[in-house]
Amino acid sequence: MTHIPVLLKETLEHLDVKTGLSFVDATVGGGGHTEEILASNPTAKVLGIDLDQASLDKLRSKLTQEGLGQRTKLVQGNYRDIDRILPAQGWDKVDGILLDLGFSSLQLDDSARGFSFSSDGPLDMRYDSQQRLTAEKVVNQYHPSDLERVISEYGEEKLARRIAKAIVEARKKEIIATTAQLAEVVKSAVPLPIRFKANDNIRRVFQAIRIEVNAELDNLRATLPKILSLLNPNGCMVIISFHSLEDRIVKEFMVAESKDCICPPEFPTCVCGKASTLRILTRKPVTAGEEEIAANPRSKSAKLRAAAKI
Repeated sequence: MTHIPVLLKETLEHLDVKTGLSFVDATVGGGGHTEEILASNPTAKVLGIDLDQASLDKLRSKLTQEGLGQRTKLVQGNYRDIDRILPAQGWDKVDGILLDLGFSSLQLDDSARGFSFSSDGPLDMRYDSQQRLTAEKVVNQYHPSDLERVISEYGEEKLARRIAKAIVEARKKEIIATTAQLAEVVKSAVPLPIRFKANDNIRRVFQAIRIEVNAELDNLRATLPKILSLLNPNGCMVIISFHSLEDRIVKEFMVAESKDCICPPEFPTCVCGKASTLRILTRKPVTAGEEEIAANPRSKSAKLRAAAKI
């Protein structure tokens, strides 16, 4: 499956790519957004960051063939380290930064990566193949209470306790080493009357474990202030999220940074001295239209929020 960038038109508009000169695609993945930024502005440069070295290698070859390699730098790393990556590459402040928090179709389709339960593969789920924590370790080594917490909090799964208990019982008999094994265990924990829709439970469990393996929410919380500090005045941040936990973090950050005084209302005068640093461009999250969803079903859950630095 070809990777199709979600909310592409809206992303380019909010980043104002036709007038900006320097952009960071901090989750460059298959490079769909980066390619369009470069195509829309012949003077623009893009620094692309991704944990997945395989994705970077494929993209580097593609951009070189298209004659876009000279205006692109691709760096293997965690977007959480964006404040160190940019200076190391000789970049300072930039005009726009994009975070597309969805994982690539290329990753999803590769059964060896273990992101999907639609085809059997090893329980891996790492974006960075060099890190130690894998999905197999989460499933087989986590304390039952921690396993339940991960499934409940990150998967927002109502049957978290039942599913965690089923996983613990199953791993006593044999190591749960593949996506098919895990999917079957989760399915077995779903009550018979609603087992016909167990794929929804399996999907939420896989999401939860992926978030845990890659520390996705902690990375997002740590990264948003860094993005703000690296933008030029009027530079824009665009964040595309795919589930409510991510979207809530982004919304709360943007709202907090768009406010001036945050003193309690009973204070007669301001003592905090806070000044707003962001101007929110999307009062409500931007979502995909029917046409895009029909062409790219994964865009259905995408939410885009954008804000410009004051």
